[in-house]
Amino acid sequence: MRPKKVSDSHTVMTEMVMPNDTNPMGNLMGGNLMRWMDIVASIAAGKHTERHVVTASVDHVSFQKPILLGEVVTLKATATRAWTTSVEIYVEVFANDIKGLNPRRCNHAYFTFVGLDDDKLKPTPIPALLPLTDEEERLFESASRRREVRLILSGRMKPEDATDLKSMFATLEK
Repeated sequence: MRPKKVSDSHTVMTEMVMPNDTNPMGNLMGGNLMRWMDIVASIAAGKHTERHVVTASVDHVSFQKPILLGEVVTLKATATRAWTTSVEIYVEVFANDIKGLNPRRCNHAYFTFVGLDDDKLKPTPIPALLPLTDEEERLFESASRRREVRLILSGRMKPEDATDLKSMFATLEK
């Protein structure tokens, strides 16, 4: 399996906030935004893995800026790192009015997906990721720390077994 470039996974999705998407204050409901984020992230993950994928985790999601009724939401997703059967996807959310004015970054999160075999039942090996730019390399390198945090918080890794995090804290102790 040949490694794939980060750019191979780039996915952009655009939505307009409609009345059914909002809360009583006219803001996009968080659950609707998370749904859109999961969709764009899964498309990017599918592009990288060339497989059907399932969402394994979503890192901390905070709603930094409200998105209003009638605004245009642009979601951008890209792979940051791939392991044996899973891939991390970075999603950024931007909003602006219908005229393209008042653009702003409103949200971001890291999603993890697992590539499935042809029967869509079991995890299967996926291509490695090849970062080419400085920013791609920065996200690639920091992904192992984010992965260890996810595994520790989910109870799938003991803190003392975390190598990247341990080395980071060992540096702070000196």
